[in-house]
Amino acid sequence: MNFIYINQNILDNLFYILVSILIYYILLDHVKRLSQYGKTLITACMSIPIILCMKFPIYIDEYCVHDLRQIPFIIGTLYGGWPVGAALLVIILTFRFAFYGFNLLTLTVYIVIFIITALFSSKFKNFNRKNKLNSSILLILFLGILTSFISIVMSDYFRITEAYVFYFIILPPFIIVLALYIIEILKDAIIIRTQMVRLEKMEVVSQLAASISHEVRNPLTVVKGFVQLLKAPDLTQEVREQYIQHVVRELNSAESIISEYLAFAKPALEKVENILINREIGYVIEMIKPLANMNLVTISNQLAPGITRGNIQHFKQCFLNLIKNGIEAMPNGGELNIVSYVNNFDIIIEISDNGVGMNKEQINRFGEPYYSSKEKGTGLGSMVAVKTIQTMNGTLHLTSALNKGTTISITLPVYQEDHSAK
Repeated sequence: MNFIYINQNILDNLFYILVSILIYYILLDHVKRLSQYGKTLITACMSIPIILCMKFPIYIDEYCVHDLRQIPFIIGTLYGGWPVGAALLVIILTFRFAFYGFNLLTLTVYIVIFIITALFSSKFKNFNRKNKLNSSILLILFLGILTSFISIVMSDYFRITEAYVFYFIILPPFIIVLALYIIEILKDAIIIRTQMVRLEKMEVVSQLAASISHEVRNPLTVVKGFVQLLKAPDLTQEVREQYIQHVVRELNSAESIISEYLAFAKPALEKVENILINREIGYVIEMIKPLANMNLVTISNQLAPGITRGNIQHFKQCFLNLIKNGIEAMPNGGELNIVSYVNNFDIIIEISDNGVGMNKEQINRFGEPYYSSKEKGTGLGSMVAVKTIQTMNGTLHLTSALNKGTTISITLPVYQEDHSAK
């Protein structure tokens, strides 16, 4: 009998499985709220390829139609445990019987697969990547052989052909290893990125804390000296008052530094508000001055009044990162110049340094995560800055020359209250 194999659906089945895995991790990574519903999410994402694989199966021969539905079923059960496996079992049987009618053999086979996989899942979760891949191969080979034996016993019409052995026994281990390897890589990538972001924040905080403590120590040293002088018994009242004024002035200076730091470090709400460019950048400059002083960098600024819209805390973090990059680009000291001006409906902010500069590759890759020209940098600070500017509907342009310096030009839209009110 002439029969045409339609085995190109193997690639279709594989496509459904891999895309569903990618969708699962994209949602898990970008929609933080969904992390609370991990089991529900993995059930939904694994049920989609199960249904699609059954809808577009692999025709082995005229007596046997097969598909890769067991792969997402096993993956979901291994990573989600028996609750996810039970939900997927209901889904797989419901749609199987809806598409092809009730079959006792199918019911038996998938209940056996569910029980064995669910029992194994608790140990599977504790394995490292290598052991997960190896154990998954053994598991799916065992399940393929066991279910084939059950099929032979329960059905008089079931036959094991060469095509069946290839598609049902040999092929699934390769596919599940590929799927699990991608899953483990995506899991590790999310974990590593989270750790890198945390390390970047800790690095910024530690450097600021070191510079702030250095700056605060100076007025406290002055205060300590004058307090010791106040102990002298032969001081006149006039001299005593002068000493007290010096003490108060230095304490106010220390308090101002600490207040600026606390105001900056306070978590911001996700809200959009008016941003006074000259005022907020001025705050950031005062905040970063201790770090600049430690690096022998002089900061000059000429800030014109202007208003834009965005999140103030994110705006400050953005310019803190950019100014900090400029300071670190001048390891032997130098001058950092910050200028802002209004041009028609745009606010232009330029940050210029006379530091080591950047080559063409560094300019092109500026803002990429995990890429930095600094030896211990992660590139996340620049990435956050670029993302913040894009969120505010702005643009960032960078020009640089090696050993001459770098200029960053940021363009942000002007917010006009009169026009917005209309």
